[in-house]
Amino acid sequence: MLLFLLRRIGVMILTALCLSFIVFFLTNLPPNLEKIAKYEGNARMSDEEVAGWLENNGFNQPTLVRYGEWLGVVPGWTNDRGDRITGRCITGDLTAQTAPARCGILQGHWGESRVFRDDVSNIVAVRLWMTGKLMLWVMLLMVPAALIIGVLAGMREGSKTDRTLSTVSIATTATPEYVSGVILIAVFASSAVGLKWFKGTATSAMDNATFENFFLPVLTISLYGMGYIARMTRASMAEVMTAQYIRTARLKGVSFRNIVLKHALRNALIAPFTVIMLQFPWLLNGVVVVETLFNYKGLGWALVQAAGNNDIDLLLGISVVSVLVVLVTQLISDIGYVYLNPRIRIS
Repeated sequence: MLLFLLRRIGVMILTALCLSFIVFFLTNLPPNLEKIAKYEGNARMSDEEVAGWLENNGFNQPTLVRYGEWLGVVPGWTNDRGDRITGRCITGDLTAQTAPARCGILQGHWGESRVFRDDVSNIVAVRLWMTGKLMLWVMLLMVPAALIIGVLAGMREGSKTDRTLSTVSIATTATPEYVSGVILIAVFASSAVGLKWFKGTATSAMDNATFENFFLPVLTISLYGMGYIARMTRASMAEVMTAQYIRTARLKGVSFRNIVLKHALRNALIAPFTVIMLQFPWLLNGVVVVETLFNYKGLGWALVQAAGNNDIDLLLGISVVSVLVVLVTQLISDIGYVYLNPRIRIS
């Protein structure tokens, strides 16, 4: 087990480095750097002035070197202008003598957001907490409902209940969040229909989440993932119900309720467990649409703002956090699957 963990952690680190470098390369293409120069300087800057600004701020170095500086494994750039020395690590009250040689994400320096004018680490921490709160309630609603639907559908394969619940699951999965979100707002939060049960915006839920201002975004995300988990649970339950030990239990006269609860349910939940854990990467994508739609200022909303305003440091910070969340949840999924499935544990 220890060797398995070490191997998985090594793959995670390599994957994180590769993905972060791809994002760094794409966000630091010359057109994006030119936009930064004109945003920080003057929108009417000439090409020579743009090139001079990029050189004075360390953007003219090779991409690998700049990636190493951002990561914190390569010393930060310095520029001696004669009257003063500037550099990546020379910020605030730090001088060329007191500034550290390296100041990347490994040292806790995530950069500064050019849009919000705040440390990227502070912005990511606050927005991640907001998104984490949303994801928690989504999982509390989505997972139990999906498991119940899947188990009820798979208990009696081919029955009317199975066909009805399977149709509902397919319909929810086939409906994107921006469609279901708009429909829910129009029906339950718009004065046009008259059912003003909930609020069409979740901005107030950032400080004080209530059923009225938080239920619609939670339901919008839950509906999409609920159908996928329910279909996987239904398929696993239907397969288990045809197993030989289930037939033996029926021949022994065990009640159908005990067969489902004591014999079939645990084995049927092995496959859905992996699917449930893999919902976290999908949730990070889903919240981008839902948070923008309901004006809930979480990590997805911050990602849209950073992309729209060419905020490179914030884009990189959010990308790193997203990659880490995906990799950690996959590791937890692998470990949990090993403990749930004795055949894998023995092998």
